[in-house]
Amino acid sequence: MAKELAKNYDPGSFEDRIYHEWMRQRCFHAETDATKIPYTIVIPPPNVTGQLHMGHALDETLQDILIRWKRMSGFSTLWLPGTDHAAIATEAKIVEAMRKEGLTKEDVGRDGFMDRAWKWKEQYAGRIDQQLMKLGSSCDWERERFTMDEGCSAAVKEVFINYYEKGLIYRGERIINWCPHCLTSISNAEVTYEEQEGSFWHLRYPFADGSGYMFLATTRPETLLGDTAIAVNPKDPRYQNVIGKTVILPLVGREIPIVADSYVDMDFGTGVVKITPAHDPNDFMVGQRHNLEVLNVMTEDAKITDDYPKYAGMDRYEARKAILEDLKAGGYLVKTEPHVHNVGTCYRCGTTVEPRVSLQWFVKMDELAKPAIEAVRDGRIKFVPERFDKLYFNWMEDIRDWCISRQLWWGHQIPAFYCDDCGELTVTKEDHAVCPKCGKPMRQDPDTLDTWFSSALWPFSTLGWPEKTDDLQYFYPTDTLVTGYDIITFWVSRMIVAAMEHMDEVPFKHVLIHGLVRDAQGRKMSKSLGNGIDPLEIIDNYGADALRFMLATGNSPGNDMRFTDDKVKAARNFANKLWNASRYVMMNLPDNFRFTGLPENLRMEDKWVVSKFNQLAKDVNDNLDRFELGVASTKLYDFIWDIYCDWYIELTKPRMRAGGQTKADAEQVLVWVLRGMLKLLHPFMPFITEEIWQVLTDKESMIILEDYPVYQESLDFGRIAADFEKVIAAIKAVRMSRMELNVPNSVKAKLYFETLDVDVFSANSIFFENMVGASELEFGQDYKFKNALTAVTDCARIFIPMEQLVDKDKELARLAKEEAKARKDIEIIQNKLNNPGFCEKAPAQLIQNEREKLAKAKEKLAKVLESIESWKA
Repeated sequence: MAKELAKNYDPGSFEDRIYHEWMRQRCFHAETDATKIPYTIVIPPPNVTGQLHMGHALDETLQDILIRWKRMSGFSTLWLPGTDHAAIATEAKIVEAMRKEGLTKEDVGRDGFMDRAWKWKEQYAGRIDQQLMKLGSSCDWERERFTMDEGCSAAVKEVFINYYEKGLIYRGERIINWCPHCLTSISNAEVTYEEQEGSFWHLRYPFADGSGYMFLATTRPETLLGDTAIAVNPKDPRYQNVIGKTVILPLVGREIPIVADSYVDMDFGTGVVKITPAHDPNDFMVGQRHNLEVLNVMTEDAKITDDYPKYAGMDRYEARKAILEDLKAGGYLVKTEPHVHNVGTCYRCGTTVEPRVSLQWFVKMDELAKPAIEAVRDGRIKFVPERFDKLYFNWMEDIRDWCISRQLWWGHQIPAFYCDDCGELTVTKEDHAVCPKCGKPMRQDPDTLDTWFSSALWPFSTLGWPEKTDDLQYFYPTDTLVTGYDIITFWVSRMIVAAMEHMDEVPFKHVLIHGLVRDAQGRKMSKSLGNGIDPLEIIDNYGADALRFMLATGNSPGNDMRFTDDKVKAARNFANKLWNASRYVMMNLPDNFRFTGLPENLRMEDKWVVSKFNQLAKDVNDNLDRFELGVASTKLYDFIWDIYCDWYIELTKPRMRAGGQTKADAEQVLVWVLRGMLKLLHPFMPFITEEIWQVLTDKESMIILEDYPVYQESLDFGRIAADFEKVIAAIKAVRMSRMELNVPNSVKAKLYFETLDVDVFSANSIFFENMVGASELEFGQDYKFKNALTAVTDCARIFIPMEQLVDKDKELARLAKEEAKARKDIEIIQNKLNNPGFCEKAPAQLIQNEREKLAKAKEKLAKVLESIESWKA
């Protein structure tokens, strides 16, 4: 067996090599194995032009931990990778690149533009894959998909046609959200609202008959040009006599009616609102109810149209200033008030969106939403944490029709064709169409589908739907979706809708929600703040395992986390600790060492560490099962650093020096626990665990394919392990007492024990000799030392007669702290037990545990008080 582990932990020397070996041996490949239970995760597809950021790193780390755990637990695991064509973002980048060449989309035409787009995709598609590989993502790369590949495109057409034939897709003029920068419509889910400082401009509109004025206020005076009415509430007594009259629109001179509509809040402002159907969604609805004319006063890039020559060509904000000056000059502007309000912005570019009446394609969502709502309500889909189902319900229960057409070229072109001769409309899967009425060639709709339309099909289109493939039958429905809370409305809701409609089955069973990775000050990472952190730089400096472990340890489902260099350094220090401990073990194994498993005759300290490990295996599996990945990683850290490295290795050193069978047994236990630790830790830190495993086992297997440790009742040495905990507690107490009084370990001293567990302590006297400088142990009762250093545990009081080394006042001060701590512990436990809510709801075993803790705390206090009295005597 080879036992040479490099002297220094250098992740850069082996991480790429190990990943290549996993790929070579197809360790990530999933099989449709009837003897195994499938476990499936589909990756939230990163943008094809994207670059790995810290949010991706968190997202992929959590997925990879779950996949590696399930793979080692015997499941047939599929983690399906892929990328999204990201229509708006990608097209914007290509247009910008063309602009630098002095070209526009129109210059190269649609076919020329699409050629450029596909070349762009080929150039950048592999970059995100390479970044994910650097992180250690164990995706089945043989099944990689792209939202515009042939199979996904076929699924998109199938869904569009299904919806259309059921009357769930329609084309019509509706008010939509328009981005004047991206020059496309965007859905409600793609609008981000932010508070902006603005104004309320109070205006007066003169009655057409010259009898006075109607007073109102607006935050958007530039849309006044498109007013086609003003409205009041029909129940408002102030305006009963003016309903049906007309006013003259300032600056324009158009006569417009006063209508009565319950939309108007008569308690807000003057109870009068201007109605601009083309530029406000609520006004549009009022306009439909009252048959009002719809006048679009802005171009696609939010400039005033030529219908208003004085303002034509002005940007909307430039026009606002000019219109306000003219309103003031004409006596129509009454006053101005500051006003902070929520303004919708494009989630991609941040531009303020413009409500705009436009001919678009829509999906009717009311009926489609009902099965999707029920799937979450009845528990077939569970959000983790559960509180995020409220966000889901709020969105789904107030859902509006979904505008799915986009004025872009990069994307899935809408499969609808028009006959310019007879006006016929045909929807087909074919790339070309001939008019079924007049036989003329038809023109395809130039618009493309919303990116989220194809992304909504991701859980089943990637598995082969609409074909009934083996993968679809075996791996669907998927098991866990891991994603951020910011796209529950964008994506999660639409996947559930699409799956319920087309698969009649949920797309996944659990939605694990994670928060954002923020900077050290708690700010969201962004280009504008310049606080973004490149995960690849972190990997280059500290290794992928350190980044992964930091992200996992800091993770609590649904909550944001802060990134700091100190956290990554701590994770790397942990990796270094594991490396050095593994190296120590291997360096102390004989050349002919052969691992045979746990020896038959385990000593007390062996049973303690084995029992501890057994409990760790149970806890980690339970935590992972509940998606408590951060809790699991913390428990692994504590066991490896504290139990194994700081305690068990130290406990075995006398046996390692002694040689013979006792050393041989210690070697087997050291290796048995190390092997188990590496397996438990592997999903979190795959590279270092695989590297150590390969050296430790002389490449007998890949750890990625090993069985994940589980709890075994035969390894639960409950009472014996509990007895050894008493030894550990006593050593800690003596060590702490000596440290507080600066008594060096080299100064040997006799320890006097008052305890009922004489056999336990006497059997383990060697550890007191080696670890806390004991010359010998004596057991008795009612020791009366006036000057003794005293260590107290819940089962022993230990005296060290070192009067010449101990300052009496310092010892009393230390005991006073012990007394205060014991009293505080008693108070906390008593308060809990005195709380009716706790006693009524808590399990009986938990209540009993608290009572036992209280008894131990009181016993400890009594011993501390006794020690204080002896010093004062």
